[in-house]
Amino acid sequence: MSVRRGGRLTASLCLFAAAFAAPAVVSAADALPPGFVYLHDVDPTIVQDIRYASADNFVGRPLPGYGAAECVLRRDAALALKQVQAGLAAAGLGLKVYDCYRPTRAVRAMAQWANDGGSGRATKRFFPKLEKNNLFALGYIATRSAHSTGTAVDLTLVARPSTPAAKFDPAASYGSCAGPATERAPDDSLDVGTGFDCFDPASHTANGAIGEEQRRRRATLVTAMRARGFRNYFREWWHFSYGAPGGSYDVPIGPRAGKPQTH
Repeated sequence: MSVRRGGRLTASLCLFAAAFAAPAVVSAADALPPGFVYLHDVDPTIVQDIRYASADNFVGRPLPGYGAAECVLRRDAALALKQVQAGLAAAGLGLKVYDCYRPTRAVRAMAQWANDGGSGRATKRFFPKLEKNNLFALGYIATRSAHSTGTAVDLTLVARPSTPAAKFDPAASYGSCAGPATERAPDDSLDVGTGFDCFDPASHTANGAIGEEQRRRRATLVTAMRARGFRNYFREWWHFSYGAPGGSYDVPIGPRAGKPQTH
């Protein structure tokens, strides 16, 4: 009996030691909300320019939760976006995403910025005709976002192949987001009348004050997205949502790792 008892003790000690010897390896995909994927693993040909992971946004700094400049989406939305990309190829066009899944901590940071009492002069180019403290009341910034459900995406069109844009310079003085494309912050996308996140009536998808070519490009984007089940938000030409939203998440976005998934 003493031998058997000792055997049980030895086995227990071995199991206890093994539990602490090597921590479990957690992949990047395991760290995402359930059912979410990295867009790069679904379609690496879609250009990514994740603005809230940089200083090139209306807040002027990377937002909390963006630990990596990666587009993360719910799997069904990502697969639908892949179909949009394939459909645009014949016209020599492709997609470029600015924002995808957005942790709720980033949404809160946007609201806090809008109400912090500051002038916002450093990023005035994003709201050239408005005062910063009115952005929340006018509905340009909200306390909740469909982006936090992984079903919303902000994007635009690029020519394929595209020439990479010049590097963004935080110290530079760029023109209004509603001004000529050559005066705005660098972007390799097609000109559709305004820059991304331009808090201005010119950003309304059906705005008639922009040029004919810019209107045509917006229509091309909306038509391609609608064909695969995406809905456009009429006040923002760049914003589209897919399917039923589901719950919101505050899981931070970490670096992508591992081999691309097979679909």
